Amino acid sequence: MFSTKAFFVAFVALVGAQVVSGAALVPATITACSGLPSNGCVTIPVVSDVCTDLTGGLSFLNQEISAVVVPDGFVCSFYEEFGCLGSQNAQNVVVLTGGTWNMFSVPGIAGTQDFNDLTSSFSCSPI
Repeated sequence: MFSTKAFFVAFVALVGAQVVSGAALVPATITACSGLPSNGCVTIPVVSDVCTDLTGGLSFLNQEISAVVVPDGFVCSFYEEFGCLGSQNAQNVVVLTGGTWNMFSVPGIAGTQDFNDLTSSFSCSPI
């Protein structure tokens, strides 16, 4: 079964919350949009360091994301393959920090690249 520490870590990861200077818990989320400007958007909870495949209830976003909003204080990697498979040195992954991003033009390893309609999975972590 779970130890108390493992349960606590799993619970915090599941909730995806962060504490901001004594304020109430605020869930961290990304916003992913299948169109521009801001059309077909959904809010997805961020579970730190966990790969999220765009399957099941998120399958309508698979290879359809045109814009994302990454929460401040987080870095998110977006992958062409399910399972967050890719290399940080390849063109099949982009790494984005907090802000609003148009996937048609995002920073990549070899410079600016078009990652529109390519994402199949993502993973986020606090900075």
